[in-house]
Amino acid sequence: MSETVLAVTADDLGRRHRADFPAITEGWAYLDSAVTAQKPQVVIDAITRGYDTSYASVHRGVYQRSADMTLAYEAARARTGRFINARAPEEIVFVRGATEAINLVAQSWAATTLKPGDRILLSALEHHSNIVPWQLIAERVGAAIDVVPLTEELRIDLDAMAVMITPAHKLVALAHVSNVLGSVLDARRAAEIAHSVGAKLLLDGCQAVPRLPVDVQAIGADFYVFSAHKLYGPTGIGVLWARGELLAAMPPWQGGGAMIDRVSFAGTTFAPPPARFEAGTPHIIGALGLAAAIDYVEGIGVANIHAHEAALVAEARAALGALNSVTLFGPEDSAGIISFSVQGVHPHDVGTILDEAGVAIRAGHHCAQPLMELLGVPATARASFGIYSTSADVAALVRGIERVTRIFG
Repeated sequence: MSETVLAVTADDLGRRHRADFPAITEGWAYLDSAVTAQKPQVVIDAITRGYDTSYASVHRGVYQRSADMTLAYEAARARTGRFINARAPEEIVFVRGATEAINLVAQSWAATTLKPGDRILLSALEHHSNIVPWQLIAERVGAAIDVVPLTEELRIDLDAMAVMITPAHKLVALAHVSNVLGSVLDARRAAEIAHSVGAKLLLDGCQAVPRLPVDVQAIGADFYVFSAHKLYGPTGIGVLWARGELLAAMPPWQGGGAMIDRVSFAGTTFAPPPARFEAGTPHIIGALGLAAAIDYVEGIGVANIHAHEAALVAEARAALGALNSVTLFGPEDSAGIISFSVQGVHPHDVGTILDEAGVAIRAGHHCAQPLMELLGVPATARASFGIYSTSADVAALVRGIERVTRIFG
């Protein structure tokens, strides 16, 4: 199956699966998958069934439906673990999203591990969610933050990182795929550099898991985070994967029901991971939706999705690059994401005019203001692809940009 799909044109996979997504109406070019992916009918159906005919809470009821829902919820955890090759389901913590996952690591692991004089290493292209939590912790514990520069191709410069890193660095936190540029990190090398000085590596996998095969064991990371809604699943649920020995040593960061062993006014003891980090009633149906999304994506093949998006990126970069007024940012082989600017036109105006033509893109700083400053622009326009994207969407984008240039002269 894989070889067959990879051998055909970029259009084939998108046309084959577009009907799976009821929200994508005829004539609408949805090119904003990097912010959130549309949902296939199988995910919508899984969510509906969960609330409709089988709903109950988990981990508490002694009646059959609650027991069945508990089994389904924990099966979703195991399914998620297999998707990224976790060693055990217990290494998967369900959270509200990647932002909460990073904050959990910051507030639990970093807050109890880092001390004055320690250092954190980030990169110049990080999302605000992989910057601000570390700033808050650094200020609290007296640590410092260093920033790895980018190469001329706007990739994280791992050669520079290898020179910069010291034994004082206890944590390296990097985007696996840039949400602005689509540039792909050599994650295995990043792990080797971090571990050479004893630092832990956290990877923001939000843009990676929908479009690249991810194996956390092969990468060698220590923490990996992602959100379900970018993986064709529901909003409000995300994943923290961490090595079991790290989770076992981390204290809880929120208190409440479900995360305890025993509570008394004399003192409280806590459940082992992952329950220790899942206070309160979880997003049960979100977990079921995530599992359905993983089944759907793996049924197509993540490598096939990547090849499909790469072909569309090549088409779009070639067409947009032929327009004199357009500046493209990022490497030629970006993973499913293209950021660009139109000379003399603010990206918000670009986005508005494209919307009038039935083309949905993102315009703004994409929660990456330090990167915008580095690029020398206040914002960019961004087109991002998904399973459902086709060459017709690329053509609609190019026609829309040509209209933008005519309107603004």
